[in-house]
Amino acid sequence: MSTISFLNIAMHGRVNPTLPVVAELVRRGHSVTYHTSPAFGKEIEATGATVFLYPGGDQPLPDPPTPVTLMEGLVGTAVGLVPTVLTELRRVQPDLIVHDNACLWGAVAARELEVPAASSFTTFAFNRHVPSPTRGSWELLAAATARPRSVQGYLRSRRQLRRRFDTRGLPLLDLGNIRQPLNLVYTSRAFQPAVEDFDQSYRFVGPSIGARPVDPSFPVDRLKDPVLYASLGTVFNADPQLLRGFATELAPLGGTVIVSTGQTDPEALGPLPANVLVRRSVPQPEVLARAAMFVTHGGMNSVNEAMYAGVPMLVVPQGADQPMVARRVVELGAGLSIRTQDVAKGSVRALARRLLHEPRFREAATTLQAAQHKAGGYRRAADELERYLHAAGPVSQSASVDPSQRG
Repeated sequence: MSTISFLNIAMHGRVNPTLPVVAELVRRGHSVTYHTSPAFGKEIEATGATVFLYPGGDQPLPDPPTPVTLMEGLVGTAVGLVPTVLTELRRVQPDLIVHDNACLWGAVAARELEVPAASSFTTFAFNRHVPSPTRGSWELLAAATARPRSVQGYLRSRRQLRRRFDTRGLPLLDLGNIRQPLNLVYTSRAFQPAVEDFDQSYRFVGPSIGARPVDPSFPVDRLKDPVLYASLGTVFNADPQLLRGFATELAPLGGTVIVSTGQTDPEALGPLPANVLVRRSVPQPEVLARAAMFVTHGGMNSVNEAMYAGVPMLVVPQGADQPMVARRVVELGAGLSIRTQDVAKGSVRALARRLLHEPRFREAATTLQAAQHKAGGYRRAADELERYLHAAGPVSQSASVDPSQRG
């Protein structure tokens, strides 16, 4: 069996899809190490992997989280983490490194150690038709002009990294799109835009959904149909009034309305209708299995899980790649989208009523559900990593491939 090392950035949306893959690799007899921030230590230990914690505690997210600040944060973090990571990996001696598509220090470590690497895309895969947020563009240049200190910090850290380590072949700007000879993409081919333009190095393995700990405090047996679910994710504080608006707008349409508040205090929503259940977090796959409709921020993991359950969505993008995800949901007929600034009294209820009563939305969601299941999930991802390890040579990123044989 092989030794496989995972390196990631400190975000639930990046870490969570990798956990079932890690657990499956451990089950198959591989030795797996996971290099991460302390916030994820217990979850990763539960997979059976050996955990190595980054020095300095949890890595803070850029504030504000724009492409320019993200680039500065990624390269600055890499400068600080690569020496420690290299020391750990030299001791581990991995046969393969798997890193997030924005985990610059994972890619640098693989080059320094001359170890094969695979990239983990928990977003869409990116190319000229599906541009990543950190691609070179006039928009990025305009944003950089407005934040000269971030640009200076980026250039300074990038020079330090280049002087000390092997950064050949890594993108100069597009640090949210670090590719390798094998790129695992955690969605289906049906949901990926412009999928025909990606070569065989991209494997669309579908959502990676494994068993999660049971939450005995969640009253599953008391849910009444139709179950309507609203969540704006866990990364940033959601506006309490926006969440309250979802609850009150959905209450007349639902048997039970569930609102997950994430980092927002549930008490901040104030008194709500009797059929509204408010929690900081809920067992999302279990809730989606019962849900008739999902109001979501459009985070890739949440949307993947909704499609896996065949649930129509009302997408209210909050930032990052969420507008792109929302557009794709609408294009494929599996939901509707509304901007936060356009949410007004009655608007959410009117859109939710359409999602509940127009059959075309449920039909499109069911079609995507079949594609998500067919993609293979975490077992397919583990298969791809094993094949990559056992291959005589690296998977070609530029090979001409029959479309029927693509990822």
